[in-house]
Amino acid sequence: MPKSLLEQLPEIVANGRKEAEKILENLESRHRVTLQTREVVLPAKDSNVQDWVTTQNRETQREAVFHPSQGNLIAPVQATLDGASQASTWTNRLIYGDNLLAMAALLAGDENTPSLRGKVDLIYIDPPFDSKADYRTKVNLPGVELEQKPTVIEQFAYSDTWSDGTASYLAMITPRLILMRELLANTGSIYVHLDWHVGHYVKLVMDEVFGKDMFRNEITWRKGVVRGMKVHAEFFPNNADKIFIYTKSKLAPWFGAKVKYEELHPEERFRELGYQKDEFGYYVSSARNDYTDESVIELASQNRVLVTSGGKLEIDFTNRTVKATKGSIRIKAYRETRGNSIVEVKTPDNVWIDVAGMGNNSDANTGYDTQKPTRLLERIINASCPENGLILDINGGSGTTAAVAEKLGRRWITSDLGKPACMIMRKRLIDQDAKPFLYQAIGDYQVETAKATLGRDFKIGDLAQIVLSLYGALPLNPDDNPQRNLGQIAGMGSGAMRGSKTLVLADSPNKLTGATTLKKAQALRDNLLGGWDRVVVLGWNFEPSIGETISALNDSRLEVLVIPPDLMDRLKKKGGLDKLRGQVRFSSLQYLTIHPIERKTSANEETLTVKLKNYVLLSPEAINLDEANREKLQAVINKEPLALIEYWAVDPDYDGKVFRSVWQDYRGNTANDGDELRVATQAVVITPKKDGSRRVCVRVVDVFGFEAEVVTTVPAGTAR
Repeated sequence: MPKSLLEQLPEIVANGRKEAEKILENLESRHRVTLQTREVVLPAKDSNVQDWVTTQNRETQREAVFHPSQGNLIAPVQATLDGASQASTWTNRLIYGDNLLAMAALLAGDENTPSLRGKVDLIYIDPPFDSKADYRTKVNLPGVELEQKPTVIEQFAYSDTWSDGTASYLAMITPRLILMRELLANTGSIYVHLDWHVGHYVKLVMDEVFGKDMFRNEITWRKGVVRGMKVHAEFFPNNADKIFIYTKSKLAPWFGAKVKYEELHPEERFRELGYQKDEFGYYVSSARNDYTDESVIELASQNRVLVTSGGKLEIDFTNRTVKATKGSIRIKAYRETRGNSIVEVKTPDNVWIDVAGMGNNSDANTGYDTQKPTRLLERIINASCPENGLILDINGGSGTTAAVAEKLGRRWITSDLGKPACMIMRKRLIDQDAKPFLYQAIGDYQVETAKATLGRDFKIGDLAQIVLSLYGALPLNPDDNPQRNLGQIAGMGSGAMRGSKTLVLADSPNKLTGATTLKKAQALRDNLLGGWDRVVVLGWNFEPSIGETISALNDSRLEVLVIPPDLMDRLKKKGGLDKLRGQVRFSSLQYLTIHPIERKTSANEETLTVKLKNYVLLSPEAINLDEANREKLQAVINKEPLALIEYWAVDPDYDGKVFRSVWQDYRGNTANDGDELRVATQAVVITPKKDGSRRVCVRVVDVFGFEAEVVTTVPAGTAR
C-alpha cells in the first residue's frame, strides 16, 4: 500500500535538506553558481526626456562599477552590510532563471559582489500552486493573437513540480525554503502566499524549516472583487488565499498597519479596482455564465447587461431568448459610493477583506494571470520591512513586489524562470521610472544542469560528446581531438555538396560563441587532417552580435546552429542518450539590422538617431507553437518583421562587456509612438558630447524572448 503524503513528508524534508546542504557546501568552491549581467537598465521611457546620464561623469562611474579584468558589474558594498543597513550604491536586480540557482548565486557572491547570506529583510513569494494551471502565453501581434506553449525549460520545471502531485511540489519547495532562510537576516520575515491546494502541507514544511515557534500568523486574504452572488454553484465558492508568516527569530520587527474603509477619492479607488462608470454609477462586469436567457432579459431591463466589442444584445421576446451580435454578453454589478471621508479603524486582523483582487480593467493590470494587487504588497512591505530594507521575491511573476518595493523606497531582488514574466517585469519597472537596475541571468546554466544530470565530476568534453552524437557526428580520433569537441559527418549535403566531408565543432556552454570561435572553426576546416568541405559550429550561448559576425564572414562553407537550451533537461527526462537520438532539432539564429546612425553634436551634448531596419527570426520552427499558430506567425514575419520586437534599447557607449541601456522602448509604451502593438522604430538619444567615434550597441528582444544585437562604430558627428 503506497504511503500517504503525511508518511512521505519526513523523507521529503530530509531529501530537501540534503539538496540544500550540497548547494551550501559548494558556496566557497571555484565551481559556485554565478550571475551574469545581461543589461544595466537605465529607465528612460520617453525619448524626448534628457538622458539622466548627462548629470554624471560616465567614465568615473565606469571605474567604480566595472572589474578591470572581467567587465562584470560590481555592486559596491560597505564592509558591514547587515540586516537593514544599506550600501549607498546598491543596485536592484531582476534575475532570469531557476530560482534555486539564483539563490545559490546570491548566497555565494563572488569577488565583485558580496554574499547576501543573512542580509535579506523580507521575503515574499507567490509560487505556482495549482497543478492544473495552463502556463500558455498569449502573444498579441498586429491583427493576430498567438497562443504559445511554455518553453521546454519551463515545461520541465512545471512537470517536475507536479510529476507526482503534491509530493513533487513539496520536494521542489523544501530546499528553496531552506535557502531562503539562509538569506534572511536574523531580524527577517517571510510571507508565503498559497491557496487550498498545497497550503496546509507547505505550512508543515515551514514548521520544520523555520521552527513552529517562529510561526507568526496565517493571513486569510479575500481576493475577489465583489461581482454579485453566483446564481448556481456546486458548493461554497473559493474566494480566499492563505499567506503564512514566519520570522527567523523573535527579533523580527513589525511596523503595524491601518485599515481605511473609505478612500479620500473614491473615484480613483474604484478605477484601481477595475470599476467603470456610466450614468447609473460604478460597476464591474462578469461573464454571464450561469444566467439563463430569462435572467438576462430581466437584467437588461435594469440596465445591467452590456455586450463587448461594440456588439448589440438581441432579444426574442416571443421565444424569450437572447444572443449577441459580435462580442459577448456580460453582467454588470453596481457599487454604491458612501461619500469622501476617510475612516481609519484599528490594526487589521488576519482576515483581509479590504484589499480587493486585480480587476480586469485596472490601470495596473499587466495581463499576467496570477498578478497580485499593489495594495496587498504595500501592506506586507510596510508592516515587515524597514526603510531601505532589502526584499526578495523568487517568483516574480508580474513584478508587483519589485514595483511596490521601488515605490516605497526599499531595495529589491526578484527572479522568474519564465521569459514572458521577466519581460513584463522589465517593462513595468521602466514604465514606473524605476532607479537603474540589473537584468541578470544564471551563469553557466547548462553546466549546472549537466552537473545535475551527469554528476558533479563531469567534464565539458563529456557534454560535447553528447551534443556531437545527437547531431549525428562521430568523434574524431583523440590524438586530433584533445578537447573532445570535434566530430565528423561523411556524405552530408545535397546537389553539389553531396558526398562532402563535414567537420562539426561543439562549443563549450561556459563561454559565448563569437568571432573567435568561428575563425577557429574556419581554420580547422581548412587545415585539420587535410581539410574539410564545410564546418558546422554548434553553440549554447552566443555573443549578441553573432548575426553581424556571420554576415561579415560571408562564408557559405560555415554554418552556425543553436544547441537546444533544454537539451540536458530532455536527456534527464528521456532517461538516456539513445532514447533522445533523432528527436533533437538544432536551429538557426535570429539577427537584427539597422540604418546608419545619425550623429549631431552641439556645445555640450550630442544627439544620436537610431532607426531599426529589419529583424529576421530564422527559426520559427523552434518556437513552441502548433501548426495553426505557426502559420499566423509566418504571415506576420512576411508582412511586418519589426512587429515581432517586444523590447529594444540603445547603449551609446558600449564597452563590449556590459550593455547599459539609456534609452528603451517596448510594446505597450505609447510615450514614443502611440501604438500598443508595435515598438517605435526610431530612437533619439541625447547624451554627453564625446570626442572621436562612438561604439553604439542596439539590442532587441522579440515577443518570444529571443535576443539579437548590432554593434556599430559611429564617426564624429556634424556640428549643428
